[in-house]
Amino acid sequence: MEAALSARALETLLGAWRGDGGSAYRALADRIRLLVLDGRIPVGTRLPAERHLAERLGLSRTTVTAAYRELRDQHLLRSIRGSGSVARLPGAPAVLPVPPAADYIDFSKAALPALPWLPDVARDAVEALPGHLGDSGFDPIGIPELRTAIADRYTARGLPTDPEQVMVTLGAQHAIALLSRALVGRGDRALIEAPTYPHAYEALRVAGARLATVATAPHDAGPEGFGAADEAGDLVRAMGHANPVAAYLMPDFHNPTGRSLDAAARERVLDAAARQGTVVIADETTAELDIDRGLDLKPLAAYGPAVMVGSVGKTVWGGVRVGWIRADRSLIRRLLAVRSPGDLGTPILEQLIVTRLLDRMDDILDLRREQLRAGRDHLERRLAEAFPAWHVPHVDGGIATWVGLGAPVSSQLALAARTQGLIVAAGPRFGIDGAFERFLRLPICYDAETTDAAVQALARAWGSLARTPVPDQSVLAAVV
Repeated sequence: MEAALSARALETLLGAWRGDGGSAYRALADRIRLLVLDGRIPVGTRLPAERHLAERLGLSRTTVTAAYRELRDQHLLRSIRGSGSVARLPGAPAVLPVPPAADYIDFSKAALPALPWLPDVARDAVEALPGHLGDSGFDPIGIPELRTAIADRYTARGLPTDPEQVMVTLGAQHAIALLSRALVGRGDRALIEAPTYPHAYEALRVAGARLATVATAPHDAGPEGFGAADEAGDLVRAMGHANPVAAYLMPDFHNPTGRSLDAAARERVLDAAARQGTVVIADETTAELDIDRGLDLKPLAAYGPAVMVGSVGKTVWGGVRVGWIRADRSLIRRLLAVRSPGDLGTPILEQLIVTRLLDRMDDILDLRREQLRAGRDHLERRLAEAFPAWHVPHVDGGIATWVGLGAPVSSQLALAARTQGLIVAAGPRFGIDGAFERFLRLPICYDAETTDAAVQALARAWGSLARTPVPDQSVLAAVV
């Protein structure tokens, strides 16, 4: 069952689509094409009937028919008997193999360097390890002191929590995979944002989910002139239409766009989910990486029922593989049953390290805030100098920015960048259907020297595109 877009909703998305001259049908087709390529109209969405859209836009039906015909010729619409015209894309790019890291700058990973005092904390944890050597060491739920520290952190942030609501995992990705297996059955619908974190939608698909998408974008979405988006409203409508068993959301400093949902939006979404019986999974991996947002927002579950996922991969170091799930006790019991066939628990030593680090989380966040501020500001300056035509949203937290390239060449640019010694994640990597070719995720986590080298490599790659014709979209999808 595909989603349906009403004529009124499409009119809102189109925004100021009419140009100063030229064919009206071509201007309409071009704007709908951009909406599909950017994921604002998800693949599989049924567009309004030609007659209804013509009446809504004040056009002749012939004009809308010609626009739809051009989109079909570009393989962006397909006609299905009884279902009208449905958005499509030629194909989703594959993931390129990662070359040896020593030979490349890896900008595909948005991750901060290890905490400078991590070795001292690790040595202190080793001193405490003998107190845990009296049992088997297989720990599927988490040592009591770490679960208490995680619960205390949630409570301090405005979400009262007790240790029995916490399960410790092997990072956030492991937590998402466990939740997918516990909540989703084969053929069930699951709702995700688009773009989104790739490994999350992969985990849901492995569990058998059929994915429904809702578009999200930076608060500063750029100069394209699209109509204003109401992401919370779109999420509410999608829950009612798709009836998903689960929804995977990033309410704070969304990866890759950097946007955050305000308190009113959180309440609307969670109220709709509760009415529909949808379990909301809130990924908080980057939630506390606030640079200068200026909003006092609590964890999502403080606004209504939600399952929380967290980790120290972005705040402490990616090499400390500890994450957690905060949920009601009945779901924790289900997760324990799901987990046992796959792994036997989280390493004790790493749990001891994280227990000590959570006591210093405010100091950690102060350090990260300054690192991210410096990284963001430096990247913005360098991109403005090298690519004045690109749109670089000014993010107020998180780990990355979602750059608008102005042309559907993201995968081609990622290929060209590799010849210049730079690995970068193309926009379609963050979608499920080949959209987002006009976007590039760039991390704000790197030092000035690394960022300078990366931008220089991007500039060389961008220059090479001007000398190379843009390949056919379907060919590009086969190799990227």
